[in-house]
Amino acid sequence: MKVIWMPLAKEKLRDTSDYIRKEFGKKIRNEFIQGVRHTSRLIGNNPYIGKVEPYLDELPDGFRSIVVSRLNKIVYRILEDRIEISDFWNCRRNPKNLVSNIMKQ
Repeated sequence: MKVIWMPLAKEKLRDTSDYIRKEFGKKIRNEFIQGVRHTSRLIGNNPYIGKVEPYLDELPDGFRSIVVSRLNKIVYRILEDRIEISDFWNCRRNPKNLVSNIMKQ
């Protein structure tokens, strides 16, 4: 299935990637990006690999999430013809804010 990154998710991934590069260097940033790409491909090949996101289970689209690194996860939904990555979530943030981020889109 085709995987589409929504603008908010792209922006957060870019911000996280920039932070990692500044704090830990290019090598660690490249490893991080490789992990994100690998996870994105896994989602495309097996959309139900992620668990149902408990903080979004009230929403009708059935959002799922999968941990990319210890501190980040991809939040996505499965549509008929594609998978939309809605958010790149920093797990240190208040999970209740996840709903408001998704609703902004």
